[in-house]
Amino acid sequence: MSEQKTPSLFKIAITGPESTGKSTLAAQLAIHYQTLFVPEFARYYLAHNDTPYQKEDLILIAKGQQAFEQALSTQANQILIADTEMLVMNIWYKHSYQFNSPWLSQKLQEQSYDLYLLMDIDLPWQPDPQREHPNLRGYFFNLYQRNLEKMKANFGIISGSGEERLQKAIQLIEIERAKKES
Repeated sequence: MSEQKTPSLFKIAITGPESTGKSTLAAQLAIHYQTLFVPEFARYYLAHNDTPYQKEDLILIAKGQQAFEQALSTQANQILIADTEMLVMNIWYKHSYQFNSPWLSQKLQEQSYDLYLLMDIDLPWQPDPQREHPNLRGYFFNLYQRNLEKMKANFGIISGSGEERLQKAIQLIEIERAKKES
């Protein structure tokens, strides 16, 4: 009698510049796969903080993001989708303060996702009080792509509109899940 292999948690990170549909896609994928997604902790943190963020706040936000992910990973149904991760935090920190945080850099090296979905900038900018750089989306997209390549991360670019983005993401996820299971 052979033992059945328990599937491990398949982890997806949705990453990329501001206003590219990360949160929307995370929620859609969670519904499609009947699982959970890790919301962006920064939104919660910044909404409840009445002062402009500082370097220390970004570290607290990163720690909160990790805590959210850790808590939800035990409840996920075979797939966990993260609406942000340490690459976002590293790029945000470095852009804001012109140097790297050693702690964030270490956490980026330690994180592990089966697939990164890099969101393209082909959607119109949606103003939001927490968004800062409407004119730098091309710059940030290239920065994300270069970092993912440098990390040798398994990633795909998600472009198009609404349903097209969702279907591209599902297709990439299914391809990578099949590879992992074989």
